[in-house]
Amino acid sequence: MIRRTLTALALLLLALVPGTGPASAATSYTNPLKAQKGADPWLTYYDGNYYLINTTFTNTLVIRKSPTLQGLPTAPSVQVWQDTTASRGTNFWAPELHQFNGRWYLYYSAGAVGATCCDSQRTHVLESAGSDPLGPYTYRNMLTAAGLTPGGWLIDASPMTLNGSLYLLGSGFIGGSTQSLVIARMSNPYTISGTFGRISSATHGWETQGGTVNEGPVALQRGGQTFVIYSASACWGPDYKLGQLTYNGGDPLSAASWVKKPTPVFQRSGGVYGPGHNGFFTSPNGSESWIVYHANSSSGGGCDNNRTTRAQKFTWNSDGTPNFGTPVATGASLPAPAGETAATPSAYTLVNRNSGKCLEVAGGAAADGANIRQWTCNGGANQRWRVEDQADDTSRIVNVATGKVADVANCASADGTDIRQWSWLDNTCQRFRLVHTATGWVRLVNAATGKVADVADCGTADGTDVRLWSWLGNTCQQWSLRPA
Repeated sequence: MIRRTLTALALLLLALVPGTGPASAATSYTNPLKAQKGADPWLTYYDGNYYLINTTFTNTLVIRKSPTLQGLPTAPSVQVWQDTTASRGTNFWAPELHQFNGRWYLYYSAGAVGATCCDSQRTHVLESAGSDPLGPYTYRNMLTAAGLTPGGWLIDASPMTLNGSLYLLGSGFIGGSTQSLVIARMSNPYTISGTFGRISSATHGWETQGGTVNEGPVALQRGGQTFVIYSASACWGPDYKLGQLTYNGGDPLSAASWVKKPTPVFQRSGGVYGPGHNGFFTSPNGSESWIVYHANSSSGGGCDNNRTTRAQKFTWNSDGTPNFGTPVATGASLPAPAGETAATPSAYTLVNRNSGKCLEVAGGAAADGANIRQWTCNGGANQRWRVEDQADDTSRIVNVATGKVADVANCASADGTDIRQWSWLDNTCQRFRLVHTATGWVRLVNAATGKVADVADCGTADGTDVRLWSWLGNTCQQWSLRPA
């Protein structure tokens, strides 16, 4: 009895210490889901986790993964693609994840290196090797076809299945038009098989505020009806908003087959400005419909990284059309999606693929320079880490026990340089890219050197040092992020 009482007391005290207690199942969440680089969000729920990807404006795509919405703001950002190809290696916009036949396809816009923004923006597609949304991915194709204005861009691509056929929706220019919604048939998820048609241009006053724009089309289907929800007006103004097309039969490439709702379906309200560039997902139990979008919290927020990712539940009208309501201000506690049962991770362990042992600060020592090594996983706070995004596609790796970060000793670049803990100095020697390498595994790439966290000589013993080394592609240099 005494032992059980002491154990219960210890667990209670542990739970009262921030960052050390077990995480509890989420019942609510708070917007924003991503405050840094939160523009153009795409969010999908798959196999027990949410996957969030956004515009980066760089040559890198990163994804956050969490079992709860509430976990997304602090979930690690994992790099799934980077491209240095001259014709497509910069300015990544509007990525979307879609699954076909057991594989994931990642659609995104990219520009040519050195080109003036943004005439060279084109749509590209990647294909996953298997069923993991994190990849690994292979480049498949640039999506273009006849019908688009020569030299004109194609952005915001989103596939749609309608009447048993696959189509690509996007935003571009046809025949000298303003920026419009365009569509083409596809023969597979990475090949256009016909010419582009234009199905909507900005014709209403609410579509031309600050700019004459139709973009960001996404299909929303329910009960045999097909809608295309799109963004209108200037993304750099407070009146960016959502409009709706409804398919009424006939050739999907013909504008006559779509009816535009004469009023917007989602727009600024209260302290929410420029809500747009949406996606859709369902709750884990499939009973609720949800919209994800970006918005600003000030009228001068602009069309840049100040935009934040937000999500909220929506309903359906009696005629089967969606009712998005009004955008909810940030900071409000909202009920979590129905069916969320997992705990929200507060920290992670980093487990080596070769040894199965955990990355830790030796003895939980608090001093600058304390060694980082591997040890049998024991759940200690010195083996628990927060992976904190730094808004530049890198993260700092913060030890829960000490609050200090993984650091490359003296910013050296030689193989064998020690990885230790140190107070945060905000330099690139303390920043790492978590690069997806294989299903369940990442490599920790130092931002200053391009080298990786490596278990010395592939040792498996407790206390084996973790150091900097050139990437060799072996399992001693791969780590699994596991909620702790």
